Amino acid sequence: MRLLAIDPGTTESAYVVYDTERMTLVDKAKTTNHSLLREILYNNFSCLLMAIEMPACYGMAVGKTTFDTCRWVGIFQQAFGVRETRLVYRKSRNTEYGIESVTMHLCKSTRANDSNVRQAIIDRFEPTGGGKTPQIGTKGNPGPLYGVSKDIWSALAVAITYAEAGDVK
Repeated sequence: MRLLAIDPGTTESAYVVYDTERMTLVDKAKTTNHSLLREILYNNFSCLLMAIEMPACYGMAVGKTTFDTCRWVGIFQQAFGVRETRLVYRKSRNTEYGIESVTMHLCKSTRANDSNVRQAIIDRFEPTGGGKTPQIGTKGNPGPLYGVSKDIWSALAVAITYAEAGDVK
């Protein structure tokens, strides 16, 4: 099954289309929220489920950008379908839909940071490419994670967490 996973932002969001059976990336990009919304509305991803990272407050005050991101989570959820959307949290100990948070699932710790999550993802893939990190590879000898960068790592973390710990059939 194909799963659309999103790391939302205030004006741009990263997404991956993840094959949950083969455990492979089908598509990935960072794009404007309006472009991503258009792709969702026209069902260009051909996915049955969407998992999206839901911002949460961890005891600190939040500002306008957090609320803008939450607004986009709702817009994407409404466009894709509320019943077909799963919210995945980054660090929370609470679970929704029976899903652990990204850091708990991938790193077994709520204290894990972005580099810990990135390494946990790399460790799940075969080292088939070239270079220092063959899971990523090089332009001439790409690995399965070639082209994954910045916020796309977060979208992939959401996809893997949901694919492994969620109600994917």
